[in-house]
Amino acid sequence: MTTTALGSILVGSTDPDRLRTWYRAAFASDQPDEGPLNVGGVLLVFEKRTDVAHTNPEPGRTIVNFHVEDAHQAEAHLNSIGVTWIAELERRPSAWFGSLLDPDGNYVQIIEFTAEGTQ
Repeated sequence: MTTTALGSILVGSTDPDRLRTWYRAAFASDQPDEGPLNVGGVLLVFEKRTDVAHTNPEPGRTIVNFHVEDAHQAEAHLNSIGVTWIAELERRPSAWFGSLLDPDGNYVQIIEFTAEGTQ
């Protein structure tokens, strides 16, 4: 069996336009105003759904991680658009991590991987 590649993630929402606008502002400002967002070769596809709640009741079930080159710069940008942090940026042994909420209450993380033990 050959290894397959992750091509897209469908994000269901009662308000997909609002959610797409937020993700574009937060992580993909260079992307077109409509359609899927290409984030590092993986497409984020936003779809209106009637089988989901307005706010995610289990936000930890699936977490979208954005790998960034500079976590402090990403944090400053995210603060400039008024995100809600659930865990502020912190140094861990091999990376900087920060966790925030998207408008539907889903958990999103930014991660800057670093060499083990460096600051």
